Amino acid sequence: MLQPHERIARHSLTRNSLALAILITLGGCIPASVDTSARRAPAQQPAAPRLPTDLVALIEHEPVWEARKVAENAQTVAESIYIVQPGDTLRGVGNRTGAGSEILAMANALEAPYIIRPGQKLRVPAGRYHLVSEGETGIAIARAYGVSWKDVVASNGLEDPFILRRDQRLLLPKAGTRPQTLEERAAAFRIDIDDILTGGQPALKVGERTAQAKPTPKPLPTSAAITEPAHFSGAFAWPIKGRVLSPFGQFGSGLRNDGLDIAVPKGTPIAAAADGVVAYAGDEIKLFGGLVLINHGGGWVTAYGHADTLNVVRGQKVSRGQTIGLSGASGFVSEPKLHFEIRKDRKPVDPLLHLPRS
Repeated sequence: MLQPHERIARHSLTRNSLALAILITLGGCIPASVDTSARRAPAQQPAAPRLPTDLVALIEHEPVWEARKVAENAQTVAESIYIVQPGDTLRGVGNRTGAGSEILAMANALEAPYIIRPGQKLRVPAGRYHLVSEGETGIAIARAYGVSWKDVVASNGLEDPFILRRDQRLLLPKAGTRPQTLEERAAAFRIDIDDILTGGQPALKVGERTAQAKPTPKPLPTSAAITEPAHFSGAFAWPIKGRVLSPFGQFGSGLRNDGLDIAVPKGTPIAAAADGVVAYAGDEIKLFGGLVLINHGGGWVTAYGHADTLNVVRGQKVSRGQTIGLSGASGFVSEPKLHFEIRKDRKPVDPLLHLPRS
C-alpha cells in the first residue's frame, strides 16, 4: 500500500478523478475504470459519503483508539552506559534509566529470557521515551506526539500481537514541526488498515488478560484488548459472488490494488472468508467506508470494504460463511462493490492464490 502523505484537493475534482487521486495516495482500492472524458467535465464538489443508520447504530460510538486520551509524559534520555548491579532486571534497568526494556534488549543484542549479570555493561540509547498508561493505544500515542505509528513500530521492534502494556516505555521517532492546522493533522494522522491492526489494541495493565471473543454482536468495552486466534484453521472461501473488476497488483501510473474489487448488487450478503475474530468494524478509513477486518490467527487477516451495513463488532467471533455485513457503495466508490484483501504478516497477498477456483 502506498504511503498516504500526499494532499488531496477534493473541491477541484470530479467524482471519478477524486477516486483516482485518492487511490494514488492511499493505494488500497482501485475502481473498475476511470472515464477519461470525466476529467474534462466542469469541476464540481462531490457529496460526502454517507453510511446508513443501522451501520452507525451497530459500530462503537467512537473507535477504540479515541477512547483514552494520551498524557504526553515523554522524557528525554541521554546516551549512556549502565553497569548492571546485583538483583537488577532488564525492566528495572529500563525504569531506572528511563529507557524501554525492549529498546535496551535490542541495543545490546539480548534475547529472551533477557538474563543480565552483575558487572555487565548495557548501552542506553538516547531518545524520547513515552511511558504507556493503561488503555492507551498505539494510534493515540502517535497522534499525541505528531509522529507516524509505523515509525514507532519500527523504532521499538514491536511484533504481533502488538498489544502494549502499562508502564511500557516506547521510543518515539524524531518528529519535525508538529502539525498545527486541521489540514496538516489530517495528512499526518491518516489511518490505514495496518495502523488499525498494529496500533488499535488498548494497553493492558500488569497481569491483565485479553478479552475472549464472543459469538454475539455485543461491543466490548473500549478498554479491552482482544484475544486473537493463535493459529489459522481451515482455508479461505470467497466472501461474495460477483465479477472481479480489479485484480490484485500493480497497474499503470503508480496505481496498486492490495486486493480484489468485486462488483455486486447493493445489499448482497458479505460472508467471512474463514473462522476468526473481528479486529475492527467501522468507517474510520474513509476510502473504504464500512470496513470489517478479521484476524484468523497465524498472521492471516482479511479485509472487507465498502459495506453498506455491518453485522459484526470488534471482538466478535465469526465462522467461515457467516454474514458480516451487506455490500454497498460506501467510501470513495461510485458503484456497489466489495473490496476484499488477504494479508499475511501485515503484507497484502493475491487473494486469487488462496481462494478456490470459481
